[in-house]
Amino acid sequence: MRLFDALKIYADKRMLVMVGLGFSSGFPLMLVSGTLSLWLGSAEVALASIGIFSLVKMPYSFKWLWSPIIDHVRLPLLGKLGRRRGWAFFCQIVLMAAIVWMALLDAKTQTFTLAMAALLVVIASASQDIVVDAYRIESFSTDEQGAAAAIFVLGYRLGILFSGALALILASVLSWREVYLIMALGAVVGMVTTLLAHEPDCDKILCINTEPARGTYVERIKRFFVNAVVAPFVDFIKRPHWLIILWFVFFYKMSDAYMGPMANVFYYEMGFSLTEIASVSKIFGMGATILGGIVGGIVVSRWGLYKSLWICGILQGLTTLVFVLQAWSGHNIFMLISCISLDNISGGMSVAAFVAYLSSLCSVAYTATQYALLSSLMSLPRDLVAATSGYMAEAVGWDWFFVLTSLMVVPGLALLWILNKKGVIQSTPLSDKS
Repeated sequence: MRLFDALKIYADKRMLVMVGLGFSSGFPLMLVSGTLSLWLGSAEVALASIGIFSLVKMPYSFKWLWSPIIDHVRLPLLGKLGRRRGWAFFCQIVLMAAIVWMALLDAKTQTFTLAMAALLVVIASASQDIVVDAYRIESFSTDEQGAAAAIFVLGYRLGILFSGALALILASVLSWREVYLIMALGAVVGMVTTLLAHEPDCDKILCINTEPARGTYVERIKRFFVNAVVAPFVDFIKRPHWLIILWFVFFYKMSDAYMGPMANVFYYEMGFSLTEIASVSKIFGMGATILGGIVGGIVVSRWGLYKSLWICGILQGLTTLVFVLQAWSGHNIFMLISCISLDNISGGMSVAAFVAYLSSLCSVAYTATQYALLSSLMSLPRDLVAATSGYMAEAVGWDWFFVLTSLMVVPGLALLWILNKKGVIQSTPLSDKS
């Protein structure tokens, strides 16, 4: 595929939908994490209580539990919008209401109630993520998934800026109640986008509640469980070499996931101030991530999934290795800018390629459920294995820590080679096939 043809996908009007949905998916995150912590801190809530607030984000890791309902049930009151858009609009309404609820509470005297409101925000946000992921997968072909993911990440980052940096600026001149009321308007972006978007072609997608309501209540519940919960698992394990695929999903982003918890600690020990870390991470890091995502989308469109995953996987390892130079340089702001920029470019590229691959694994009948499961598996390295990164850094020092972390790309690339040899991964762009 020529470069011009690979770039044309970014001019598609569907990409505007991805920006809007990405924004709607991204902006709730800071409202239940960083921005909320500052609100609680300014209200003189105890540090122990602020730490416990991190638990409200747990539904993000368990969204696959209720994804079958979203995947297979059409909301009766919003049926005219279609199954995907109906659920998205419903989640956005709940999201706005929950943020307004947070705004009306006093952080000091109603801390527990505020936690419940934040939990509702997370549940609505995680549910919206399920719908949006399914919508993206069903709206784009496999060779377009990388570009769609890149533009979605652009919108997601804009959403984080809205509820992060902008919220903090507003908080310097407004009360936290007023700030959160303004933040609730972020859901309007998603609502407008959902109303203007087109419902994906769902002719081939199973919808449970289109079946006649036959049998007893217990029989209907059993039928739903079999069709919506069991069937996606059975469908996935029927594909050839499914266990190797799962191991590949687990290992591919291991290097990035393992480095993540230690990155800011490393910068701080190199002598950089919190302001320097924040400035470089937000300005150069975010810009590099967006650029990397766009480049990754082009790479996927032009060279297909197999080559793209190889290129992006190798770059992950090489850019992690660059941090060895930072460890040797110490407090060198230009080296920090270079390291973070290169790392985030490769990270953005690998996310675009990897999301395109995960999307290609989902059957059209079980899109939301299977993607929720795969994305949860993708996050396991961050949640489990990366917990040992501090022990590794202490044991071997920073330079060897980055060397060993860079080598963590090897298992994923080895499994990628095996999958290609077994013929279970797309190796050429779909548009190049006859």
